[in-house]
Amino acid sequence: MSADFNASSFSYLFLPYTKQRSPSVLAKMSSHQVKVLEQWQISPPPDSVPTTSLPFTFFDVPWMFCCPIQRIFLYQVPFSAAQFTDQVLPRLKKSLSLALQRFFPFCGNFVCPPQPSEPHILYNDGDSVQFLVAQSTGALSEFLSDGLRDSKEIHTLVPPTPPTRILYDTLVELTPLLAVQVTLFPNSGLCIGIKHRHTVADGISSTHFVKTWASIFQANCDMSCVCISLPVIDKGVIKDPEGSKDAMLGLWRAWGSPTWKEDAAALMEDNVRATFTLSRYEIERMKKWVSAKCDNGPLHLSSFVVTTAFIWVCLIKSLDVVTNNASKDVARCHFGFAVDCRNRFGLAIPDTFFGNCIAGRIVSFPRGKFREEDCVAPVAAAIGHSVQSLDKGVVDGCRNSFSKWTEMHESGDDILTVAGSPKLAHYDTNFGWGKPRKTEVVHIDITGSISFSESRNGDGGLEIGLARNRRQMEVFTSFFQQGLNQFV
Repeated sequence: MSADFNASSFSYLFLPYTKQRSPSVLAKMSSHQVKVLEQWQISPPPDSVPTTSLPFTFFDVPWMFCCPIQRIFLYQVPFSAAQFTDQVLPRLKKSLSLALQRFFPFCGNFVCPPQPSEPHILYNDGDSVQFLVAQSTGALSEFLSDGLRDSKEIHTLVPPTPPTRILYDTLVELTPLLAVQVTLFPNSGLCIGIKHRHTVADGISSTHFVKTWASIFQANCDMSCVCISLPVIDKGVIKDPEGSKDAMLGLWRAWGSPTWKEDAAALMEDNVRATFTLSRYEIERMKKWVSAKCDNGPLHLSSFVVTTAFIWVCLIKSLDVVTNNASKDVARCHFGFAVDCRNRFGLAIPDTFFGNCIAGRIVSFPRGKFREEDCVAPVAAAIGHSVQSLDKGVVDGCRNSFSKWTEMHESGDDILTVAGSPKLAHYDTNFGWGKPRKTEVVHIDITGSISFSESRNGDGGLEIGLARNRRQMEVFTSFFQQGLNQFV
């Protein structure tokens, strides 16, 4: 079983979302200002998709708590403003419409009715997604750097969160599920920013959608030339004989049926972000080092296991330095991740299933152990054992992890989670302009997660995205480099 997971992770639970910004000017920094030029509502072609109601499964319920998933794709292409408006934009809109015909739940709404009715996703003919066209006064190169940079600027490249509507006669909440923003850097490049609710799709499904859109655009909207598999939009393939969904909905209702209510802008006030890279050689050396330090039997040491252990240790150590060990009274630290369950673990779920199909796991480790010498090895062993435990039962594990997560959130313990996966291959998202110069997970500023993707160089390495306050990022960078020197 591979542990380089095909998943968005267990990373956004119980975290607030970014409040909607002004529709005309999203933000102004030192040299970078993004102005929205046009706003469109893009639907599937008329009468191409019938009204459809999709129930939730036990894989969907945990994600009702989370903030939206946000990702950007940066392309270095020398489109002038006129060329973009006349040639590129019309095809982007048409190809998006055709992609949404196949991934129509993105156009629908998350319906949250009063009890005892259950939440679900509803698509009606004519439902649409918000599509913003913007232009930046800054340089594309500002966003291609891996070094420390202000977290706020990248948020100007994703669309505002579409607001929830309340049908006052029934008190039903209707929440749009997807928004798209295309930002032009004249004569330099463009950015495609995607924001969607995790309740509608996990990382595999959203990546499938974006790559389908890119393929249709590249084929000049000639569907006979598009060679990409269709999504399976059938919740019936998820079996739940033990009633796990009902148990999870019970926990959700006990929490007061929360979704995403608060403004998280304050969480980014002092944040900087950076991208850390690990080469394939460095990862293999790390595996050998960990293996040599562990003598307690066979270990599951994938790239995911050793890398997340290393990053987790560096983060805890850097936090101790910044807080002068003020967090030492926290007894345990927790690490949450998720694994794709399509066609695995005895579940007959198609590879192209659309929705959420990821099971969470939580690794807990004594806080004091992070201060011991060579602690990366036992931390990696603990993560590896958790990965192996997935073979023993996905459904029960998913329900138990959800219950444990609610308890940990109330305890105030340190929790680290992961977003993204190298196997999603985001650098293969080609609209005909070549692969992205860079792609990033934006919402890690809000969730505190670490993001994972494949190396843009195609060398088998990894890119790790991280956002923290400047002081902790500087200390983390020092521990990161010291650790690499130790392994290599």
